[in-house]
Amino acid sequence: MNLRQLELLRAVIRCETTVGAARELGLSQPAVSNAIKHLEDQLGFALFERINNRLFPTQEARTLYQDSEPIFAMHTALEARVQDLRENRAGRIRIIATPPLGYGPIPVALQRFLARRPKVRISFDVLRLEDVAEKVELGVSELGFVLGIGDHPALKVEPVYEGRMVCVLHRSHPLTARDVITPADLRDCPFIALERGTRLGTAVRQAFEAAGEPFRHAVEVRYCHTACVLAASGIGVAVVDPFSPAGSGRPDLVVIPFEPATPVSAYVVSSRSRPLSRLAGDFLKEVRLALDEATARLP
Repeated sequence: MNLRQLELLRAVIRCETTVGAARELGLSQPAVSNAIKHLEDQLGFALFERINNRLFPTQEARTLYQDSEPIFAMHTALEARVQDLRENRAGRIRIIATPPLGYGPIPVALQRFLARRPKVRISFDVLRLEDVAEKVELGVSELGFVLGIGDHPALKVEPVYEGRMVCVLHRSHPLTARDVITPADLRDCPFIALERGTRLGTAVRQAFEAAGEPFRHAVEVRYCHTACVLAASGIGVAVVDPFSPAGSGRPDLVVIPFEPATPVSAYVVSSRSRPLSRLAGDFLKEVRLALDEATARLP
């Protein structure tokens, strides 16, 4: 007994006539009748009693119907799963980001992405640049979002944003009246520096050097997010990427353009050897949209 025969049997039981079953299955009435007769001959016992042009299932037919219920429930679930996959509404993707993007635009993109795909499961982590590159290279994560990465032999590196760094300070700070802040303006202010040796930390030091100003700091931190938290607490002024201020969630933090213009770029990294899944491709579109909206609000 195969699945098609079971499907015919179940349709006749539900409809109580071969005409109704034929209509439901898109077959002719004689085809359904012949299939039922053939099945009864094959099984060696009757499946229906015929009374007043209606078919009443025998106990044996009811047993087959009940026992086959899990099979067809599983089939229905599988069809729904296939439909979800076809429409990118189900599945799993693994993404990873450095803090500026992981605490800023990525959560916005995630919220929108999952709102339309509640069956999708996301694995998300925020790590250092070196760890992001390693996990994407090893296939632990499908997509990585970073600031300031060079060419990598095993990774496809694609820019998703190009902008400039900004100055952040507490709203009570005297410099909030400025339209632009320069290294000269920071000469006598407690300064929160990004760690020496990091890409962004080096970029800020080079900006001070280009302006002919000595680089002195009161506090040194690794992450721009940490610098924003400290600046919002009134500890000092910092120069950071443009995404971290929004991700810090500090309403007392003021953002002002910094000059000389200090470039900063965001990139998406993926494996050169493994193509992106459709879900990952759609999520990348959401990230691009979130980045566009975030940068439109920048000073």
